[in-house]
Amino acid sequence: MNRHIVLLAAGVAVAFALAACGERPQVIEYKQGTYQGKADQPPYAGAPWNGNKTEWDVAIRTRNQNQNEYKRAN
Repeated sequence: MNRHIVLLAAGVAVAFALAACGERPQVIEYKQGTYQGKADQPPYAGAPWNGNKTEWDVAIRTRNQNQNEYKRAN
């Protein structure tokens, strides 16, 4: 019985040791001067504005003025 436990423990240790051997190096391949990330959409490309930058600007200014404590206090 004791021998089975020792063999089981040795088998588990070997399995853990071999599992660590499969890791690949994680190296970033950076190309100088180029952005390799996802292309970002402008903030006004979303649903309410559908690419209309003027309406987006008005909405942002209105929202900012509604949060302006000095304007709300007067």
